[in-house]
Amino acid sequence: MRKILITNDDGIDSEGIKRLAEVAVKFGEVWVVAPCRQFSAKSHSATFWDPIDVWPVDFPVEGVHAYATSGTPSDCVCVALNAVLPDKPDNVFCGINSGYNIASSIQYSGTCGAAFEAANEGFHTIAFSEYHEGPHDVADKYIEEITSVLIDKPLGVNEIWNINFPGCTLEECKGIKYDCSVSQRPFFSGRYKEVKSEGAKRTYMFDYVPVWDAEEGTDLRAVIDNYIAVGKVKNFS
Repeated sequence: MRKILITNDDGIDSEGIKRLAEVAVKFGEVWVVAPCRQFSAKSHSATFWDPIDVWPVDFPVEGVHAYATSGTPSDCVCVALNAVLPDKPDNVFCGINSGYNIASSIQYSGTCGAAFEAANEGFHTIAFSEYHEGPHDVADKYIEEITSVLIDKPLGVNEIWNINFPGCTLEECKGIKYDCSVSQRPFFSGRYKEVKSEGAKRTYMFDYVPVWDAEEGTDLRAVIDNYIAVGKVKNFS
């Protein structure tokens, strides 16, 4: 039977990882190893000099073996492959992330960081993301179909499949665009605003605004136009 490892960066209690596991069990035996808390925007961060705790948890999808860890998303992949799973998986799924992992913002993504870690280890990997403010209808409708297309579709060395579901209703979705390139434009811009001051000490918070503009044929352009964006992303790190 096919074995699938799932992780994410939103934490093991997130709704997205539950929804992904519900799809994955249709394709094989599922193991979830995910952070115990939110680790968004941690990129490929890894823990080398401190121990990582791992413990079993009850998971809301029947038949899934699930473990939480104190580590980052990348750590979860490493500890799963080298310590937790009794056998190597056939596929690694990451997500479903709350928020696009798209355009140049991919470099910040903990979801894609975990996916790249799995790809670096030689495993066929798919990352799934959706707009954080949008409904789940599009992802829930199309995710099984897209997974069935990609699950055995070849990837190059250090490559992953990256899927982004648009933040529109099912009726507004125009379909799937495969082979999207990665937009070279930043997906967000912003500045740091002061939120607190104590004497000479200042506390700042990043205040960002999405940039809804992109080149034709790219992942960001696809979701702007209400298409599901599917493409390969290569890790050069």
